[in-house]
Amino acid sequence: MTAPVSPAETLRTALAGLLDGLPPKVAAQAVDRLIANYRGTTPTDTPILRDRADVAAYAAYRMPATFEAVRAALDAFADVVPEWTPGSHVDVGGGTGAATWAVNATWPGERPVTVLDWAEPALVLGRELASTSPQLRSAEWRRSRIGAELALPDADLVTVSYVLGELTEAGRGAVVDAAVAAARAVVVIEPGTPDGYARVIAARDRLIGAGFSVAAPCPHSAACPIVPGEDWCHFSARVSRSSLHRQVKGGSLAYEDEKFSYVAATRGSVTPVAARVVRRPQIRKGQVLLDLCEVGGGLARSTVTKRQGPLYKEARDATWGDGWPPGEPR
Repeated sequence: MTAPVSPAETLRTALAGLLDGLPPKVAAQAVDRLIANYRGTTPTDTPILRDRADVAAYAAYRMPATFEAVRAALDAFADVVPEWTPGSHVDVGGGTGAATWAVNATWPGERPVTVLDWAEPALVLGRELASTSPQLRSAEWRRSRIGAELALPDADLVTVSYVLGELTEAGRGAVVDAAVAAARAVVVIEPGTPDGYARVIAARDRLIGAGFSVAAPCPHSAACPIVPGEDWCHFSARVSRSSLHRQVKGGSLAYEDEKFSYVAATRGSVTPVAARVVRRPQIRKGQVLLDLCEVGGGLARSTVTKRQGPLYKEARDATWGDGWPPGEPR
């Protein structure tokens, strides 16, 4: 029997033919402009993705990394709420739909999906890509201005990924408030930079203020123990890079690491992990150093030595973002 094709493989295949007919120079120029826009700090009141060339370059440049980052955040959330599956999904500022693919990879199955974005070319291409997936073909792609006037349909899950940085502070607050009003669970993902983390923390505070409980990555809903300006909470997702991706983005490695910050929160109470590994574990001779965010709301370093036998082996296998101790959800 042939093994079912994963959403990641289906998306990779759909992306493989995306730049057919688009001159490499045009794609490269679009990528350079998009990098400048997305790394900028000035919000824009016009869509960053202007035409088919922009959208094709964006999809090749960003979709694989966005997909893996969102999937990593959703996987951590799903482990904390193992009995829950979203019956419906709204993706705010979804662009070409990377988050919809990540939701489908985390919770397989067909469900009502609505993708909202203000760039019509992105919606057109997102619909085209989704048509290759039997579980996403029925998704609705709707043009909508993302900001103060945003109104969302009710949904079990609302994702807001890589969009808050394009908005003013007031617009960011309005988007989170709209998600709170519409959803049972909200997941916000931003680049793993100090600015991205600050936007996630602001969204986290707003979610908690509205009565939501943090499920991941934090093992608590208390104030973040990280001192602003001294450090920031972020994680890393490994991204396989196709030949197309390498061609558009440059570089020769078969992979890259996407840094991201996120918060996943839900209505009602949850039982999060006891602690989460918030830095890459440091493996030394005979010991492993784990930097942890703990359920009590503080940061701590745990040293696991070879004398601790099975726990030491678990510590050596632990990865950045895992729940701790062993047996805790990721």
